[in-house]
Amino acid sequence: MDISVIQEDITTLRVDAIVNAANNSLLGGGGVDGAIHKAAGSKLIEVCRRLGGCNTGDARLTSGYDLPSKYIIHTVGPIWKGGGEGEEDLLRSCYRSVFNIVKSHKIKTIALPAISCGIFAYPVEKAVKIAVSEVRKALDSQKQLTHVDLVCFNTDIFRVYSDYLENEK
Repeated sequence: MDISVIQEDITTLRVDAIVNAANNSLLGGGGVDGAIHKAAGSKLIEVCRRLGGCNTGDARLTSGYDLPSKYIIHTVGPIWKGGGEGEEDLLRSCYRSVFNIVKSHKIKTIALPAISCGIFAYPVEKAVKIAVSEVRKALDSQKQLTHVDLVCFNTDIFRVYSDYLENEK
């Protein structure tokens, strides 16, 4: 299978790129963002300062520095405001921006967190449908992309991803 759902520490994965669910500043924060910044080391913050931030729905690429992954793709997901503020389009844009970088850098393996499902409070069931849809499109259209890990930070999100993929069959 080209997609795996795992409950792991994304900073320890040996893939070509991991995705950081970042904030607009790209200067670190809580959750996966803070963990990635801590594990990648001090050079990451220096480079992120020079990038000048990132718009919601967009993505930026950096080296992985002290991580086992070669790259970090930083993307800024939408904050859930009830669904009437373009959140779905912005979340889809996150994945599309990430996969544009994947294509341009010939990345073969990637690990994605549940973008916007932490402190940004995006409803997990809605986010999972968008994530899986965009991952499948990328796997179908990008022949160099061989594997995607959907990395869950807790059991509840892991269960939603697993159930969704199982019921999709």
